[in-house]
Amino acid sequence: MDESGAFVDTLAVMKSLDLVITSDTAIAHLAGVAGIPVWVALNYLPDWRWGLKGDETPWYRTMKLFRQKTAGDWSEVFDRITAGLREMC
Repeated sequence: MDESGAFVDTLAVMKSLDLVITSDTAIAHLAGVAGIPVWVALNYLPDWRWGLKGDETPWYRTMKLFRQKTAGDWSEVFDRITAGLREMC
């Protein structure tokens, strides 16, 4: 599946991080399946796999979802991510 080895390298880098923050679902799934803490920024109407509400997913226990509350408003999503990072420090 990963003939070029791109995801092998990506996984190696992610394993060295305390937290992955992404809006890319391929990266989110890779981190989630590897048990790496990952926060995912989701748009107002995300893919059906993420459901429509809540900040958790049944797929990965180390994943936290940050959903847009208003379509197109990314600043609020990243304000919550910033606040979450501050709480970690």
